[in-house]
Amino acid sequence: MKKNLAPIARLFWNALGIAILVFLFGASYRVTQIDFPRLVRDAYKARDFVMAFLSPDVVTRDVETTVIEMNFPVPCGSAPEAEMPDSGPRLVTNVPCAEARQTFILEGFDLLPNSEVNVSWLLPTGGTLRIGRVTTDEDGHFLIEVEVRPITAAQDGVPSRITAETLVPVGPLKPSQALLDVMREMFVTIFMALLSTTIATIIAAPLSFLAASNITKRGVLGTAVYYIARSFFNFIRSFEPLVMASVFAFWLGYGPFAGSLALTVVTTASLGKLFSEAVESIDSGPIEAIQATGANRLQTVLYAVVPQIVPDFISFIVYHWDINVRISTIIGFVGGGGIGYYLNEQINSMVGYHRAGTAIWAIIIVVWALDFLSAEVRKRLT
Repeated sequence: MKKNLAPIARLFWNALGIAILVFLFGASYRVTQIDFPRLVRDAYKARDFVMAFLSPDVVTRDVETTVIEMNFPVPCGSAPEAEMPDSGPRLVTNVPCAEARQTFILEGFDLLPNSEVNVSWLLPTGGTLRIGRVTTDEDGHFLIEVEVRPITAAQDGVPSRITAETLVPVGPLKPSQALLDVMREMFVTIFMALLSTTIATIIAAPLSFLAASNITKRGVLGTAVYYIARSFFNFIRSFEPLVMASVFAFWLGYGPFAGSLALTVVTTASLGKLFSEAVESIDSGPIEAIQATGANRLQTVLYAVVPQIVPDFISFIVYHWDINVRISTIIGFVGGGGIGYYLNEQINSMVGYHRAGTAIWAIIIVVWALDFLSAEVRKRLT
């Protein structure tokens, strides 16, 4: 009878397991608000960033600027109106003056062809208000619609002026300022990862022997030390790098120092666990041979354990340096310094997408290079 019920019970438990999985996946789908149609429908919102990513700010040229201006009273009658020239480089409006919140057409004639032009208000107070950037056609002409802001109102009979600054590239191509900034911050990130990995190695290497059961877990005292060391590594590993970076950033202020300390703490725990597991996996034969000669515990570690673990230790160190470069990029978003902080600044500025694209490409290239380097080192050591 029991044999006849066994297939039914197995079928029931399988069906129950499948039902639970379906329920969990359904709940996950609702909780995470998955909406694949929206992913396609709102793709246009990422267009500017994607285009900036595909055209990073890498090279530039020196520019010469030429500026032409014209008076434009706001409101009408508050200051003398400008005379509209009919030849030469000039600005022309469809109305000689305007009221606040009114729009008018501004045109430029006989400017340099196919050139970028920055159009701005020069306020009576001496400040500037950006109108926009346009590009002239082959005839040196541009047209833009301008909305009059109340801040452009004349003061004591002095009107605001409309300025058009033409930018003309000259000279050979050279690295852009964005590229130089990205290279500087990328080196900061690499050195942050290198320094934190080095300090973490110095701390984790000796502690890892205390967390290795085949070395320490002997007697009451040794067992206590073993569990304390293991608990220390597990406790520290429970903190994410972002959390540690936030803590040190509030403590010490934003910058590479806070990021390096956060990486050091996290890396110490991670390397300590890896090192201890490497020590536990060594061949016991050399240990027994050394101990048979009457060697003490320190001599056993130096002559039987260390030679076996050096290749693994070096492999873990190089691999963690690679990992820390990637993590450094992320902790920069919470004030940890380096390329991540630079990237966060450019994205939040809403106008630095091309510079952000430069930073992203630099991160990709460096991470790829370090991944290749660490893989080669680990391959030669194993």
